[in-house]
Parts: sequence; C-alpha cells; structure tokens
Amino acid sequence: MKRDLTIDDVEAAVMGGAILGGGGGGFAEAGLREARLALQFGTPQLWSVDEFDPDELTVTVALVGAPGAPNPFLQPRHHLRCLELLQRDLPPGRRLAAINPNENGAQTSVNGWFHAALSGLPVIDLACNGRAHPSSQMGALGLHAEPDYLSVQGFAGGRPETYVEGSVSGRLDATSGVVRRASVDAGGLVTVARNPVSVDYARRNGAPGAISAAIALGRAWLDGGMEGAVAHLGGSVMAQGKVRGYRCEQREGLDIGLVEIEDGTTLHFINEYMVAERNGTRHSRFPDLITTFDEEGRPLASAHVREGQEITVTHVPASGLLLSRTMAMPELFRPLEDAIGRSFAPDTA
Repeated sequence: MKRDLTIDDVEAAVMGGAILGGGGGGFAEAGLREARLALQFGTPQLWSVDEFDPDELTVTVALVGAPGAPNPFLQPRHHLRCLELLQRDLPPGRRLAAINPNENGAQTSVNGWFHAALSGLPVIDLACNGRAHPSSQMGALGLHAEPDYLSVQGFAGGRPETYVEGSVSGRLDATSGVVRRASVDAGGLVTVARNPVSVDYARRNGAPGAISAAIALGRAWLDGGMEGAVAHLGGSVMAQGKVRGYRCEQREGLDIGLVEIEDGTTLHFINEYMVAERNGTRHSRFPDLITTFDEEGRPLASAHVREGQEITVTHVPASGLLLSRTMAMPELFRPLEDAIGRSFAPDTA
C-alpha cells in the first residue's frame, strides 16, 4: 500500500513513538516540530514493504547521541545533508529507493519524513527495530555479523561553532564509533544516514510495519490516554509514585543513570530503560518495553524525569512488540551491561 503522510498522522506517530521509545528515542516536542515542518516542504509518502522490488536499496536514517546533553542542535538541512553525503559514496550504478528509520521513538518514528519530503524518496513502513534502543549496532539489522558487509555512514549536526559533517566507510563497529564520537563534538547529537541494504534484507532482519504500528498506538493514546495505550499493547502498570532519586550523566554520547521511586522501584537507563527492579529484585529487562508517564499521562523521556515528580511506570513484554533480530543477540548487550552493572542479555539456550 502507498499513502501520503498527512497532518493527521503527525501527533499519532510522535506520541506512539514516544511510548515505544521506552525512555529514549528523542523528545515529543521536537518530533512534532520536525514532522510538521516536513509537511510544509512536501508530501512524504509511506509505502509498505511489498511495494518494492526485493533488491532495491533502503537506507536507515537515525539520530545518534545523548538526548540529555546540554547543547544538542539539529536543523532540517542537517537531515538532508547526511543523506547527500551517503548517496555520494554509494557504489557506481546503485541508487536509493527508500528511507527507513532505525527505531520507533518520539523523534525517530518521524525521522525520514523530512528527507522524503525533499528528496521524493518514500518512507518504507519498516524500522530497524520496533522500539527504541541505545546502540547503533542494535539498529543495524545484524550487519555486524555479516563478514563481507561494508558500512557507509553520512552524518551532520551541531551549532555553527560546533558543526560537524562527514562520511565514513568500514566495518560497522568502527564506523559507528566514529559517528558516536562526532555526536559528542557536535554538542550531543548528530543525524545520520547509514547502512544501505536491500529491501529484502531489511524485511527479514528488521521490523516491517513498525511505522503503522506507532501511528496506531498513538491513536490509541489520543483516544484513551495512557490506559488506552497500555491496553492496546497488552501491557500493565508496574509502579506509581514520587521520584525520590534521579541520576543522569553523559558517557560516550549516551545518557546513563537511574530513577528511584518511593515504592522501591528502580529503573536503570541507557537512554532507554534497561532494567526495572523492585526492592533489589529484577522485575523486567530490555527489550521489554518500560515506559514512564507523567501526572497527565504523557510519555516521559528518561532525560526529563525529575526528583519529586509523580510518575507511572508501565511494562510491555518483548513478545508483544515488533523487534529486530538484534534483540536476540547477547553480544550487543554486553557493553550496556557493563555500563550499568546489571546483567540482562537475552538467554542463549
């Protein structure tokens, strides 16, 4: 199916993405602003996977960095610039057919709309992961395990005094590290176009239908609030109460910290919530979806939680989400486990 993305989709996509962000995936205010601006420049289209030939190329567009950094700065021209830089470095004779986001989140679910409005390329109804995640490799469709794959990444971002742009090619871990360091130099955040693959590869390894799923979830939230969204996902309320402790620091371009609630619940996050504990006993772990909501029932990013705030924590089992193959790859969890001192990688048995 092919359809135009319209103003009626904006709030639903952003708020559904904010819930699926699980504490990360950017901020709702920025997502709303960017999606509305995209519609002022053109009419982005959303195409289902079956509208493409399997061998046509799609490219992932993403935000890389720490949303809670003190000085992040992105403009629409940065999104287009990273796409231009990547296209310049494609092999001769190869052209992009589609754009896909790396994940669902308040900003990331609509990341690609501006690229599509200006370039004429459609957004494919697919994300590298149907929920937000903290590492570039988790949004790379398992390409780190493909021995012959050469990653190409174009990136841009920052204020005039910290602006950085470039393109890099090489093994996935090396190129992702370059972009992550560039996000720090840019003030905390860059936009990136990366890892062109065939539509067939993206379909088999990613999360087809993820954008439509975010829009449907957002409509459930608009119609029924937090309760409607949780019911739509088949989730439940895990905890409610006042935040008695909060810590967040930026490390290597990521927000890392914890939220402590008066009822004994502790949430450990790396942009997204990784582990939820109740009085020291683990309740749930990533890629389960752990989401915080404010007193008005609006999804609350981990970087915006504050001491003394009344929040609600909800939980959706991973089995109820559209997930990438990377969510079952324990090796991608190890650096995250080291960062928060908790073990939560998927079981390999």
